[in-house]
Amino acid sequence: MSQTTVDRPVDTEPPTTTHATDPKGRSITRIVVAVGFALIVAILLLLIFTGSSEESARITIGFSLNSFFLWLGAMNPLIQIPVILAVFGLVVGIILVLIEYAPRPGRGYFVMRLVACLVIPVLAFLLLRPYANAVLYVVAIALLVGALLFFADFRSRQGAGYLFQLVLFMAPASIMLALGLIYPAIATIFKSFYDKSGDQFVGLENYFWVFTNPTGTASVVNTILWALLAPTISVAIGLAYAVFIDRARGEKVLKVLVFMPVAISFVGAGIIWKFMYDARQGEQVGLLNAIVTAFGGDPIQWLAIKPVINTLMLLVVFIWTQTGFAMVILSAAIKAVPTEQLEAAQLDGTNAWQRFRNVTVPGIRSSLIVVLTTITIASLKVYDIVAVMTGGRDETTVLGFEMVNQQQRFQSYGHSSALAVVLFLFVLPLIIYNARSMAKQREIR
Repeated sequence: MSQTTVDRPVDTEPPTTTHATDPKGRSITRIVVAVGFALIVAILLLLIFTGSSEESARITIGFSLNSFFLWLGAMNPLIQIPVILAVFGLVVGIILVLIEYAPRPGRGYFVMRLVACLVIPVLAFLLLRPYANAVLYVVAIALLVGALLFFADFRSRQGAGYLFQLVLFMAPASIMLALGLIYPAIATIFKSFYDKSGDQFVGLENYFWVFTNPTGTASVVNTILWALLAPTISVAIGLAYAVFIDRARGEKVLKVLVFMPVAISFVGAGIIWKFMYDARQGEQVGLLNAIVTAFGGDPIQWLAIKPVINTLMLLVVFIWTQTGFAMVILSAAIKAVPTEQLEAAQLDGTNAWQRFRNVTVPGIRSSLIVVLTTITIASLKVYDIVAVMTGGRDETTVLGFEMVNQQQRFQSYGHSSALAVVLFLFVLPLIIYNARSMAKQREIR
């Protein structure tokens, strides 16, 4: 007697929650959140129209951000650190808990969203009330929190909260990027079309000044000179040094000697070399002039000879600080070149130069691009060395220095903004090229 089996369809649909499939319950939830949100906004708007920020500052009940910092400042410094860390950890922990659990479905998570929607604006009001326009800030916080939590409740079905969590995790970095980079860049572009005071529209007049005024022209020419010579010489010296000391005795010590200037800031390097270039009457303090006078020569003003030579003297300082960086990166890249390729090339009868040109250089091409573009960008925005050593005198100014000089010394925001835009246009192609090269390398890997 044979036994027959009947294939039964398998239910592959994911389990759903009652909250996600109950339209009535979801509608009630939305209505409650919307009503609570509207009540908060109504109360805060009532505070705006019934009392000024000075009146709210005189409220003595509750806790404020100002009183917290006064209380913290009265503590011992050794106690302040753990208190700050504890408060910071508490705030971050609450934010992470809300990001993790607020989008989830269920009555308990709905209560969490509702409590957060009510409590956060109240806490914001208590903390910010001593400050001017505090109520306006609280209204903005209430609007933001209410909108986010309403959206979380609307999306609170199985698997629908991940987008919400992703947005919240990206929001702080995105906001800081927008406030610290995107907005200033757009504002700078707009200011470059206005006059010194920023009130009258002048079109491209500031850009004409950059390329026709002697100061603007000198800054552009010197910047181009820096961008061409600094990375080329730094990488050439660093690469040659990395090749010659590769697998040599005392390699680590030799690397440390060249890498040490990298640890020095541009300000420190500028001060060191300013003393080396120093020229004075009588006994010489500067190393170079001490050598010159020891052989019977007269002291030389090394930073006031000719415009091009003055710039080259500043370039020496920058190259001195960047050669070690290039050497370390390229040395690591050289060690990553497969030994089998070098041995195969040697068996083919190639000499050292041919192996270096045909095997080593192609193997470290990506590292060369990164080092070149990095040093080029650093040379384009150089400021410290010029400010410390010459202050832009004797036609040694560059775009990075002149941009700050026009704003701080002459209060010419139009010229300063135009110089900043020109500098940005110089840097932009390098950033795009570097990003594309790195993307190609990732595709190859």
